[in-house]
Amino acid sequence: LGLGAQLAAHFAGPATNEQQQLVTNRNVLAAVLEAVLAALYLEHGFPAIAPAIVDAFSARIEFALTNQVDHKTELQEQLARLGQAVVYVLLQTEGPPHQRTFTSAAMVAGQQAGVGSGSSKKDAEQEAARQALAGLPAAASER
Repeated sequence: LGLGAQLAAHFAGPATNEQQQLVTNRNVLAAVLEAVLAALYLEHGFPAIAPAIVDAFSARIEFALTNQVDHKTELQEQLARLGQAVVYVLLQTEGPPHQRTFTSAAMVAGQQAGVGSGSSKKDAEQEAARQALAGLPAAASER
């Protein structure tokens, strides 16, 4: 859609380094795309825009349906269905810099839902999410 270029076109004068970073940042562009889709939905309604969105994202939809999602993503999606969110908290870091072990907790509604350890913060969070998923009510995981 060229959203980054369209954003850059609205800058007054030549783009600064910071502006150039913004219009090429994946997170910023994802947020802009989300806002555009929301505006289309609000303006035209779901039935009018659904076919175009499904068509545009069909490859990603198929990938998501046929591939295992990581534990953190799965937990986030399950909790979103329940109107909740997860926050990861680093509990402990052990070992020398070249051989660290991280321990993280998955916190849901202020309660510790799972704890995990790993050689990176990401690995520890994945394990904490796996444990939190195991503790979710069955009805939440079947939706």
